[in-house]
Amino acid sequence: MKVTQEKLPDSQIGLEIEISAETSKNTYEKVIQNLARSSNIPGFRKGKVPRQVLLQRIGSKQIKAAALEEIVQKALEEAIKQESIESLGNYKLRSNFDELIQKYEPGEPLTFSASVDVPPTVELGQYQGLTVKAEESVYDPKEIEDWLEQRRIQQATLVPVEERGAQMGDVAIVDYQGRTVTESGEAGEPIPGVQGTDLKVEMEQGRFIEGMVEGIVGMKPEETKEISVTFPEDYPREDLAGKAVIFSITLKELKAKELPELDDDFAQEVSEFETMAQLRESLEKQYREKAKQETKNSIRSAIIAELLKNCTVDLPDTMIQEEVNAILTQTAMQMQQLGVDIKQLFNAQSIPRMRENSRPEAIERLKQTLILKEIAKVESIESEAEAVEAKIKELREKFSDREIDLERLRDMVQEDLLVEKTLDWLEEKTTVELVPKGTLEEAAKSEEEGTEAASTQTEEE
Repeated sequence: MKVTQEKLPDSQIGLEIEISAETSKNTYEKVIQNLARSSNIPGFRKGKVPRQVLLQRIGSKQIKAAALEEIVQKALEEAIKQESIESLGNYKLRSNFDELIQKYEPGEPLTFSASVDVPPTVELGQYQGLTVKAEESVYDPKEIEDWLEQRRIQQATLVPVEERGAQMGDVAIVDYQGRTVTESGEAGEPIPGVQGTDLKVEMEQGRFIEGMVEGIVGMKPEETKEISVTFPEDYPREDLAGKAVIFSITLKELKAKELPELDDDFAQEVSEFETMAQLRESLEKQYREKAKQETKNSIRSAIIAELLKNCTVDLPDTMIQEEVNAILTQTAMQMQQLGVDIKQLFNAQSIPRMRENSRPEAIERLKQTLILKEIAKVESIESEAEAVEAKIKELREKFSDREIDLERLRDMVQEDLLVEKTLDWLEEKTTVELVPKGTLEEAAKSEEEGTEAASTQTEEE
């Protein structure tokens, strides 16, 4: 069998395969014999159908199509073996099948074209001596105070208020009814589904529809008030999105939050520590480590961004689809843990859209991993066996209630640790300029706005 190879984009190998006259004839005859044995044609016993009758009843084109399918499948498998191609699957017939049927004459040679996905090639550009900018996260003692204040609010005692109006920070219990707005700006008909009783409203900015909480400020128990608000444009109910509505609000109860003292009793209530000093010390350690990790993540993201600019990876569709599957599986597991009914989330309508949306992330993840693995290969970086075994043991203990594929777990751990070690190696070889947190994001935003403005001006011109 004559096979000619051609390198194609997206990590594919094109194959032009020439089928011998003998194979072309033998396959056709074999298909006819099989059909003669299996066809039920009135007036003839199974296996005794004359060839001419079979051709008339089934049709020459159908028989040729069946023979061609077998020829193409077998020829592809043999060509891949003959040429020692490391195929990932995803065979594609590049020749037009209908045209092949017309060209196909049993007993005559036949040539067709196909393609197969092969492992991607990584072309490494510069990866040592990089210069990058990364954002530095700095520990801020205010984070501790914010954490403690949130816990105080959670532990607050609600005390009834009767003599003053509602203030920010209170808890209001209200009945409400949404109404349309008439042309004169007054309350119109009640809106179905936009009403409620005994609703607990935390008097904080950003709660509920904009303007609702602010409208309740100053109200006293038993007071009723009309508040005009506008539903946001992205509101789930399309008939209300962006619409002006008047809410009739009755304040039934008002409660103030009495916050606990920041003492040792409080520390014992909200943590495993005995004293406030111990709790503060623990929180400081956590937030310092958090800032350090954020800085490290920013440095690594900057290095990876440079690698993606400098290195080239030709990805086959087979790998991309597998990575998309992995992303969707991961999403499904996370949603399930949150109690979401994944049967409603993943359905015939949503899955194609989710696959398309996940594709850019899949491509970037694959490129990152393949580039880092190629660098590890070139620089002889390997993950330590002891570290791999320790991580496997840790994960097995953590997920002891689940059935685990140990071989797959080992592969994942080895890859993760190899990537981690390679990034550590790259960081040592990289010059890093640290800038304040938010600086790069702000610069990128300004650049994007400038590009959009220039594009708009060009279109206007």
